[in-house]
Amino acid sequence: MNQSRWRTIAYWVTTLFGPASFIIGGTLFLTGAEQPVEQMKHLGFPLYLLTILGVWKLLGAIAVVIPRTPLLKEWAYAGFFFHLSGAAAVHALAGDALSVIAQPLVFLALTIASYLLRPASRRLKLQ
Repeated sequence: MNQSRWRTIAYWVTTLFGPASFIIGGTLFLTGAEQPVEQMKHLGFPLYLLTILGVWKLLGAIAVVIPRTPLLKEWAYAGFFFHLSGAAAVHALAGDALSVIAQPLVFLALTIASYLLRPASRRLKLQ
């Protein structure tokens, strides 16, 4: 396989396990699943934040995978970066275990890889 083919495969794999995983998270947040509810309580955040973040997670995941929306993709990737880096920081500040802090960082690494590997057709063209 040539380099272009490998890059395309790597892009879709990292996108599936990184940004597209926000579909699962967004759904869990919007349905009030036990795990995110307990995490929000543990961290001291109001539960209504689950609805706000759940909607943004779903919209961001959709924005990354639909074609011909490069500016929207930039915003979605930025949102993912802030969400995941913020989640790691909040867990660290709450004194959570390293394994809990590392979880959002793993998804952040996948999201950064997806961003860097995205094809030219999914990039914002600067004038």
